Amino acid sequence: MDSSGSVLPAPAKSIWQQRVDAAQLGRDALPRVRLTVSERRVLLAVVDLVLLNLGLLAILVARGGFPFSWLTVQKNPHYLLLLSALWLLWTLFFDCYDLPRTATAGYSAWSAGSAAVFTTVSYLLIPYITPDLLESRLSALLFVVTVTGSIGLWRVAYATVLSQPSFQQRILIVGAGESGRELAQALADTPQHGNPYAGSGYRLVGFVDDDPNKLEAVIEGVPVLGNRHQLLPLVKAYGIDLIVIAITYSPEIHPELFQFLLDCREQGLSLESMTSLYERLTGRVSVQHAGRNLGVVVPQVDSPTRHLSLAAKRLFDLVVGLFGLIVLALVSPCIALANAFFSPGPLFYKQERVGKGGCTFWVFKFRSMVPTAERESGAVWAAENDNRITPVGRILRKTRLDELPQFWNVLKGEMSLIGPRPERPEFVISLMRLVPFYQARHAVRPGITGWAQVCFPYGSSVEDALAKLQYDLYYIKRQSIYLELSILAKTVRVVLGLKGR
Repeated sequence: MDSSGSVLPAPAKSIWQQRVDAAQLGRDALPRVRLTVSERRVLLAVVDLVLLNLGLLAILVARGGFPFSWLTVQKNPHYLLLLSALWLLWTLFFDCYDLPRTATAGYSAWSAGSAAVFTTVSYLLIPYITPDLLESRLSALLFVVTVTGSIGLWRVAYATVLSQPSFQQRILIVGAGESGRELAQALADTPQHGNPYAGSGYRLVGFVDDDPNKLEAVIEGVPVLGNRHQLLPLVKAYGIDLIVIAITYSPEIHPELFQFLLDCREQGLSLESMTSLYERLTGRVSVQHAGRNLGVVVPQVDSPTRHLSLAAKRLFDLVVGLFGLIVLALVSPCIALANAFFSPGPLFYKQERVGKGGCTFWVFKFRSMVPTAERESGAVWAAENDNRITPVGRILRKTRLDELPQFWNVLKGEMSLIGPRPERPEFVISLMRLVPFYQARHAVRPGITGWAQVCFPYGSSVEDALAKLQYDLYYIKRQSIYLELSILAKTVRVVLGLKGR
């Protein structure tokens, strides 16, 4: 009201304030159900196992002779434990817990349904320690159909309901630079029905950045909502669950921003670095945004069971290495005859490679190229449809049989079954200059197969080497029995799918 008594119009709200008001209204209508990536995987696994075991118990009760009670279950725990173990193995093979893909109802139902069929059929074929459901073909068929149908329907329900925005954690990224942009791309990696974040379990709301030139800008389809001074109001207005700090170097964090972040943490909000979330979303380590932070690329604390795990891994390598040499002895005569007919020359060839600690060793393989492949060109990456590859060599590469002689390297301790692929010294020297943290991959024994091999196609450039390094460092940081089994399962899929090159 002015001096004359008339009412003054309310000052026009800024675009930023209008956004905050609209977000507040929209947020109040949404249920507060937010599931993290880990919680989603646990939910999927728990419900899968419950449906699987309930399906078995239902068939046993319906068939008769198995009264449903906790005491009866306690007397036969191996029935359920074996079924659960088989399920976990087959889900690794069919990649049933890849969250971006589980957001697609068709893929999720197909992968989980396939795992259910193979789990139940393999369970039926195991004698003595399983109930003899094969005595009645109807019981056996009902077991397979009941389990497969119930899990398939559950997966469709999960993809339909839990991938909706109201069930996703709402994210605000602090920093709209290259690292923030890369994280936004990773979050929206699998667009689903108009919701680009359906598969990630997160929903990117916007960016906060102090650069005035970026205010109101749109990055990867997401707006820059404000600067550091507007952080707390934005968090409250948009119902933010997680703040991701996408600033590569900590000295770049303004003291005021640091205090605002502490205030958000005091309010119970979760804070996470861009590199940490990027790892969980992609299975890669973002080395180009790690700066000089070694903690991003190497484990910061050794596990108390690390030495025991390494001993078990070495024992496994020895057992598999011996088995691999037996297979090598069986197939070598056939490959020798085929090579003699189509491409006369040596059966094996050896190359110098860089292994653990940067030490070099000779790796052995079946020859898949013409004997004069590098006489003029020197060391070069193999290209797609490389005319140096022989007809027999093409088959060997597709089936990965050319790698069999490397089991000798495994027995000698120069390699492991699983680990980063060893590179040639000529490539390593150049890549160490071009790719940050490249030599960190030499912290472990190289492998015949690895996380990069099953997640990324054959590399033939510096850019490909960077991408594969990201996968290799993820494996080195997160070595576990589950990850090793997952790599083995994916390797079997690659071999059976003839995806070698």
